Amino acid sequence: MSLPEKALVFGGRNGLLGRAVVDALAAAGVEAIPVSNADVDYFDADALDDFLDTFEPPLSDEDYDPATLCLVNAVAYTQVDKAEDAPEEAYRLNAALPALLGVLAEERGHRLVHFSTDFVFDGAKRTPYLPTDATDPLSVYGASKRAGEEALLALDIPGLLILRTAWLFGPGKMNFVQRMIELAAERPELSVVSDQFGSPTYTLDLAALTVALLKNGAAGLLHAANSGPATWHELASAAIELAHSPCKVIPIRTSGYPTRAKRPAYSVLDLSETARRAGYTPRHWREALAEYVAKLLAEGAAQPQP
Repeated sequence: MSLPEKALVFGGRNGLLGRAVVDALAAAGVEAIPVSNADVDYFDADALDDFLDTFEPPLSDEDYDPATLCLVNAVAYTQVDKAEDAPEEAYRLNAALPALLGVLAEERGHRLVHFSTDFVFDGAKRTPYLPTDATDPLSVYGASKRAGEEALLALDIPGLLILRTAWLFGPGKMNFVQRMIELAAERPELSVVSDQFGSPTYTLDLAALTVALLKNGAAGLLHAANSGPATWHELASAAIELAHSPCKVIPIRTSGYPTRAKRPAYSVLDLSETARRAGYTPRHWREALAEYVAKLLAEGAAQPQP
């Protein structure tokens, strides 16, 4: 299986990850079309059906292979703490929408890529999580994302690819790294949690990895992130150092920074199977971070906001 000829990227206009995926697919020669809810009502099945019709040839075209059109779902409700008080909206975007797109992909024979999260795990394992490990989310956000995975896996979608990722940073939208650098420019010190471990992920690298997996015909449930574990404190410290800021980053425990939603203490993702299917091992997050921070500084995007 090769790359699709065309891809509809839901969340591709405004999303942190979606825009990176559009660019990566386009660079690989795929006709990548960004889609937002301004283009079609995500939750109107008939409207979605009609929308997909506009990207397919007439039914009389017997040579058309539906697998040449890929649906990419980069839409998600990612406000982890707010999800605790808005479970309906979290499940709507993270479970109902993937299920709806999955049914359409199954009926039409289209490939589908869906992004999930490390928050489906409870953090009790303390060694990198395999895609086959049992899930036990601690939050509404994690539970809603797991429900989206389960809805898709229950269908018979050709070439279905579900990618669990984590701790995204990248250009085009505010994220943890950019926010830490901006705060460091305003304050002499910052306190950042040092007892939660995860897999920082540069959106441009994740998008390139997604393209490589599609090109190689990878299917199933995989983990996709940059290599190497980190704590939030390590990630923030590295970013602030790269930004040449004198701000001191103080490590604190999770108990010192209470949040509405409970986070897994350890959700590092094992990438071994992904590397095998992609044909390469994603670079370390520190290398990716250095590239991203350099871009932020060059663009002046990491300056404190007025």
